Formats: sequence, C-alpha cells, structure tokens
Amino acid sequence: MSRVVLHLSDLHFGRIAPALPEALLKAAQQIAPDLVVVSGDLTQRAKIVEFQQAHAFLEQLPYPRLVVPGNHDVPLHNLYARFVHRLSRFQTYISADLEPVYEDPEMAVFGVNTARSSTWKGGRINSRQIEGLRTRLCATSPGVARIVVTHHPFEVPPGFHHRELVGSARAALERWTDCGADLLLCGHLHVGESTTTLQRYSHVGWQAIVVAAGTATSTRGRGAANSFNVIRVEDRQIVDVSKWTWDETAGGFQESSEARFVRTEAGWVRRDDSSGEPVRTAPV
Repeated sequence: MSRVVLHLSDLHFGRIAPALPEALLKAAQQIAPDLVVVSGDLTQRAKIVEFQQAHAFLEQLPYPRLVVPGNHDVPLHNLYARFVHRLSRFQTYISADLEPVYEDPEMAVFGVNTARSSTWKGGRINSRQIEGLRTRLCATSPGVARIVVTHHPFEVPPGFHHRELVGSARAALERWTDCGADLLLCGHLHVGESTTTLQRYSHVGWQAIVVAAGTATSTRGRGAANSFNVIRVEDRQIVDVSKWTWDETAGGFQESSEARFVRTEAGWVRRDDSSGEPVRTAPV
C-alpha cells in the first residue's frame, strides 16, 4: 500500500503572488493526495484578514489536512498580542490544535509547534514536546510510516547557517530516532530540498529523511522559484519526494525533480536510480 502526502509551506498570505493560489489548487486536485500537510507561516504578519484569506484557501484544498503554525503566525509589532494572545488568531481561523495528529493504517503524522513569542525568527522544541512525541512514536505500530511536521528545520541547505536549525534539534532526534521517526517535514527557509539526518546527526542510531518545502505562494522566494513537495510512501520501505516548481511559461506548477529514499537497517538512505543497483530494503 502507498500513501501520497502533499507538503506545502510558507504560504504567507499578505505577500501572495496573485496567480499562484489558483494554480496550486489546480495542482492539488490533480495530485489527489491522501493528506495535505502545511508546515507553517500561513500569514505574513498574523493579521486577521491574512488568517481569513488563508482559511478560505485551505478550505479549497483536499481533505484531510494537518497544519502547524510558523513564526510569522505570531503577531510581530503588537507586543501585547505577541506575548499574551500569541497564536490565538491561528487557533481561531486555522486550527485550534497546535500539535495535530493524523493516523491511518499506513502512516502516523504528528505536528509539533516550534513557533515561540520569545524568538522573532527562530523556533524551539521543549522537553515536554520531545518526550510526549517520543511516547507516541514508540507506541505506533511497526509497519506504519512515522512522519513529524515542524515549521523550523532539522537540517539546512548549503549556504545557510546552523543557527537556522530548530532549537533542541539534536536532543529531539536523539529521543525520536530510536522509535523510528521516518520523515521530518519542515519549511521556514523557502528552499525545497530532501536529505537525511546522516551527516549532521551521525551519532544517532537511525537515519531519518528531512524534507524541506519552499514557499508555495509567496513573493518572498529568496531567489528560488515557488515550490511544494509531493511525497509518496510505499509500505514504509520506499519514499519518493517530488518537488513541483512554478513554471511562469506554462502558467502552472510542474514536477521539476525527484529523490528516492530506501529503508535499510540503519534507517533511510538516498538512492540514485541511475546506479542500476537493486533496492535492498529492511524488514519492518
């Protein structure tokens, strides 16, 4: 059995490229995912009108959906709202649950809120979140793919500083990987990339896949084209991550690259399809 996840991030309503929301909705209908994941920053400045626009857009996407907040979903300039109300507008217009969970017979998806009032841009995971998610990961059935969704990343693309990593990333992975976390989905940096935890976290006993999504609809592309990810999970043995990129000439999103990951006894490894080597998977 397989599952298809549509992974969006950094919509930034308030700074939207006009043609992109409709094109994204068209692509989403074409992909027909089993789950839509949005990894934060639905708004630009956490204004009520921006949350209303984001809500209206989300309602047009396929269902079910799992959405977590990002740092832009916390009010910035109004200090009272930032430190007292914090994510109340997100909870009113997007999701009352800041750490939602989706489960079916093939996958378990866990949202983790990394947005904090005390940091203007960065994010953190606290010990309560680490231990709470570890308990849930360890209780998940062996054959089910385990997916964790945060806004802030566990790995950064080339050219980015390690300060962009989510706070307590190392502590979290040390506790989660021994319960077999398979995929870590994130956003924040507006660059789409897929890798594993091997290089930065080689000391942990299990290699997870890290999938970052670019900004799907914002004008804040930071030099990269707007993009999103389509993730196909096959029996917790093979994961294919396709990046879909905005094509101005075609007037729509097109699949632009694909990465394949294979599950081994040590965790997930990236496999180059051109190698011709057979796929060696590990028993669940």
